[in-house]
Amino acid sequence: MSVRTLPLLFLNLGGEMLYILDQRLRAQNIPGDKARKDEWTEVDRKRVLNDIISTMFNRKFMEELFKPQELYSKKALRTVYDRLAHASIMRLNQASMDKLYDLMTMAFKYQVLLCPRPKDVLLVTFNHLDAIKGFIQDSPTLLHQVDETFQQLTEIYGGFSAGEFQLIRQTLLIFFQDLHIRVSIFLKDKVQNSNGRFVLPVSGPLPWGTKVPGLIRTFNNKGEEVRKVEFKHGGSYVAAPKEGSFELYGDRVLKLGTNMYSVNRPVETHMSGASENLAAQTQESIAPNPLAKEELNLLARLIGGMEIKKPSGPEPGFRLNLFTTDEEEEAMICLP
Repeated sequence: MSVRTLPLLFLNLGGEMLYILDQRLRAQNIPGDKARKDEWTEVDRKRVLNDIISTMFNRKFMEELFKPQELYSKKALRTVYDRLAHASIMRLNQASMDKLYDLMTMAFKYQVLLCPRPKDVLLVTFNHLDAIKGFIQDSPTLLHQVDETFQQLTEIYGGFSAGEFQLIRQTLLIFFQDLHIRVSIFLKDKVQNSNGRFVLPVSGPLPWGTKVPGLIRTFNNKGEEVRKVEFKHGGSYVAAPKEGSFELYGDRVLKLGTNMYSVNRPVETHMSGASENLAAQTQESIAPNPLAKEELNLLARLIGGMEIKKPSGPEPGFRLNLFTTDEEEEAMICLP
């Protein structure tokens, strides 16, 4: 298990959370001059995103996050995102928060599985940061906070070896291995099976620096090539045109981690069982957990670094159902 995995997990899941909230807030947006007191406007959407991003990239919070530490339980991390999602005037009910977290985790799991190289998980992270900066173009202070986090990422992970990135990727996959929630976008694109497992491609661009398969070369003990054997690989592979940029600004090449909700596609998730089955999957064991104290300490440090902004005035904040109609709810959850 890598002790440098937590920042990548948190930032990528946080990026997916912002994508979903932005899409749903846009879908429920009402023009400001026509909105009632309890309805969402474009100003509210920007305020929610700004407040969450400000909390997410809080300097003290980032300092704690980037300290070497083991990954903790799904329950512990879920608590952090519950807190983060409510760092603004927005209030989500439990059902909406459950669906939000499902979408976040399955999207990032898909991205980790499809990374051409273990190192490319860093490019996925940079794609999320680039998109987050797009949400806050009119806020120089927040842009600076995100750029500071980018610098921390490059300083810490820039010199990592392929083996170290492989350990990070393996740690992430272990964290996600029991999650098989069906997501409509993935099902429609035929990259996910009906059992919730992803379909790995056998064609497409290869990892940067690798050659198209189809040739076996044999060398002797002097390092001299003595034989070549060609074989049919059965796929349709192409060499990567170039390596993605790891600089602050540049072409990442890799599209994993970009906003898949930016086009007009519905945000839907399908659970592989009823909601009580999902709860059973995610419920923590009642047996004593030897890491329980460490998990609580982690939460105390992380949440303690979050500056939660309370809504001003007598109003407790806007309540939001991510999926506001019975039709959306039925389309979202597919019961067996």
